[in-house]
Amino acid sequence: MSDDQHLLDFERPLFELEEKLSEMRTLNQENQEDLSTEINALEERVEQLRESIYRNLTRWQRVQIARHPQRPYTLDHIEALTDGFVELHGDRTYGDDRAIVGGLATFKGGRYGYRDRTVMMMGHQKGRDTKERKYRRFGMPNPEGYRKAERLMQMAAKFNKPVVTLLDTPGAYPGMEAEERGQAEAIARNLFEMARLPVPIVVVVIGEGASGGALGVGVGDRILMLENSWYSVIAPESCSQILWRSWDYKEDAARALKLTAADLVDVGIVDDIVPEPVGGAHRNREATFAATGSAIASALQRLEPLDTQTLLDQRLAKFDSLGAYEEAEPMKASAGA
Repeated sequence: MSDDQHLLDFERPLFELEEKLSEMRTLNQENQEDLSTEINALEERVEQLRESIYRNLTRWQRVQIARHPQRPYTLDHIEALTDGFVELHGDRTYGDDRAIVGGLATFKGGRYGYRDRTVMMMGHQKGRDTKERKYRRFGMPNPEGYRKAERLMQMAAKFNKPVVTLLDTPGAYPGMEAEERGQAEAIARNLFEMARLPVPIVVVVIGEGASGGALGVGVGDRILMLENSWYSVIAPESCSQILWRSWDYKEDAARALKLTAADLVDVGIVDDIVPEPVGGAHRNREATFAATGSAIASALQRLEPLDTQTLLDQRLAKFDSLGAYEEAEPMKASAGA
């Protein structure tokens, strides 16, 4: 288990039990006493508690895991899943936004039963410490970040390379300067361009997927979500603040928003859930990367045989079908009209 500093509230009983188990093992070695029966019994209790906690997580608890500071970020996934990543910078209009990273790389699909091939990989990048978080702006893009992403996607289309986007952001940057430079237009432009991009697009929500900040690089042919990630029009705290004028109801908001992978698969927004190790992606990074790589390979293998027109028709049909609505019968003109 991680150290006490990074414990989530609901993990504390498990941590305390594991500490007790560790002490008993040490005592068994130092005193050379046979405590194997007690140790085995405690190990069984630890495993039962672990399964009980992590297989019955609430929606708010999954939000907390998605925000864990040791969770793999976009560059971690890129490093694990690709070779020869060449990061590309700048939107050719204003500057380079470090909250979004992207570039060409060789996706190591061969290990997942697909094939190695060049893809355009991009996504939101957060920071591990205070300095890096400020440098990356906590993974909240400015307009130039979305325009950089659009530029890279157009490059991918020019050279007929698939696009893989990794979503992990608390939202688009809300500062005045972002609005002055056209935040809404930049996101809307990306939605428009991604809807008609003539190459396969695979989207993976690896952590937080909040509002237009995520959707700005989230239009794709296959939408995947890691098991403990979340994807919603608004963060639970912000929803709580709007509805109840307080952040105290964030758990109720998370429950009402139905923002987990399982919720979104049920309503057809997300196509597949990428399983995580028990306890979250940060507990076993290698297993997480393997599951993510396999899911991306499967999606690309499914999309590759499609011709461009079929690809675009299916993509538009996918998003046109979202939501609940009814079509009214056309009104008939009256005889005296």
